[in-house]
Amino acid sequence: MSIREEYLYLTNSGKDNKEAIERLAEIIALLRHECPWDKVQTHETLRKGMIEEAYEVVEAINNKDMANLREELGDVLLQVVFHADLAKEEREFDLKDIINEECEKMIRRHPHVFLQETQNNSTKSIDKVLEKWENIKVEEKHEKSCASRLERVPKALPALVRAFKVQKKAADVGFDWDDVSGAFDKVAEEYAEFMEQYAEAASSKQRLEEEMGDLLFSCVNVARFLDIDPESALNYTSDKFTRRFRYIEERANADGRRLEDMSLEEMDKLWEEAKGLEHTV
Repeated sequence: MSIREEYLYLTNSGKDNKEAIERLAEIIALLRHECPWDKVQTHETLRKGMIEEAYEVVEAINNKDMANLREELGDVLLQVVFHADLAKEEREFDLKDIINEECEKMIRRHPHVFLQETQNNSTKSIDKVLEKWENIKVEEKHEKSCASRLERVPKALPALVRAFKVQKKAADVGFDWDDVSGAFDKVAEEYAEFMEQYAEAASSKQRLEEEMGDLLFSCVNVARFLDIDPESALNYTSDKFTRRFRYIEERANADGRRLEDMSLEEMDKLWEEAKGLEHTV
């Protein structure tokens, strides 16, 4: 065991964490035997909860709400421990296996820290560290082709996130435009193809959906070139739309009117007012 590993193992905080996790694991094990709801849960029934809890963590981070972040991270941890207990019952693996495997992976993927590579200047920059990380991942997964790397991107990811990751992995091996102008040209090309299909009366919804996907994929590529997170960008726009729509509704209510009774022109005028107010802030 290296000096760094001994330090991580022997710190008092590490002991406190170990006791806390053991306490949570014991509570979950008890619930699995005593609570009617917990008894019947499976990996599949918990799947939706895991996704929802992860998004609630992101929401807390976005709101800079540290108290809520602590709570939501606890909910994610509960999901992990619950899945571990299920797997233990199935004699597949347990919580110890999960933690030890992750520890080994972190040590293996940080040779500049744990294998005394700190004297090598080539591993000191963040870019070099990330490059080394990806190379080690490829070795671990025994990936011999770029296609296998793309296929490993989880299909359950949000579509924008998955598209971004797929494009990034393809770009890493040189399958990319020389500069962002090529990506912009591709957006124009895909837009023209979509409009061509839209103009054809015989076009099926499936064909339009395919062309829309191509258009969105090309827009994500532009975002990647500009180092913009497409998921964050679209969420920002959704928040902006919601904020402006609330302004329209509040103005309508102040005048004793319902949105359903207003014309599009009236609502559009209030929309422009909302935009103007944002620009003056």
